[in-house]
Amino acid sequence: MPTIAIVGAGPQLGLAVARTYGTHGYDVALIARNRAKLEVLAGELAAEGITAAAFPADVLDRPALTQALKNAATHFGGIDVLEYSPVGGLQTVMTTPGATEPADVQHEMEFQLYGAIDATGAVLPAMREAGAGTLLFTTGAGSVDPVPQIANVNAAAAALRNWVINLHKELDGTGVQAAHVAINVSIGTSAIPGFPTAQPEEISPVYWDLHTTKRDQAELVFSL
Repeated sequence: MPTIAIVGAGPQLGLAVARTYGTHGYDVALIARNRAKLEVLAGELAAEGITAAAFPADVLDRPALTQALKNAATHFGGIDVLEYSPVGGLQTVMTTPGATEPADVQHEMEFQLYGAIDATGAVLPAMREAGAGTLLFTTGAGSVDPVPQIANVNAAAAALRNWVINLHKELDGTGVQAAHVAINVSIGTSAIPGFPTAQPEEISPVYWDLHTTKRDQAELVFSL
């Protein structure tokens, strides 16, 4: 069975992506900090006939993240798709551009960019050797069109976006796809009054499309 590893797996988008791939015959490696919560998600997927397993790791602990992905590859016999979408903003004090100090950006850089780079390093060599694989990285649409209220988070997301699009260019012709997904909606429930909201199940098919029919695309912006 092919396998998708979801870094930042949670009960909304992560679970929806797991279901989308699982219904197409993929096994699912779930990676996030809390083992108990991951086990609940794995149980939900198992009840639907999808094979899933938990590999706890904090993306800020990069050796642990690398080891979790290696453990997942050993458990399932390889990783065919990596989806990276941890949520770090809840631990970050938001700053406007003029009030931003380097320290205000550092946590998000560690969480978004550096974690993504390490996760990629754990799976890309095997994908290159196989001549096949997909690397998908998620941010908010502020990575493309930033908003002043969350300048420090947007700056790190934009750095990740830049790196992913560049990685897509590097991997052209190798059989390995890298793409950035920018989500321009609230997921599940509205976080900002009047801002559009989409359910996870409406968003998750784009991750399958990038893996299958849109492999030439370096970026997809989801909006309503």
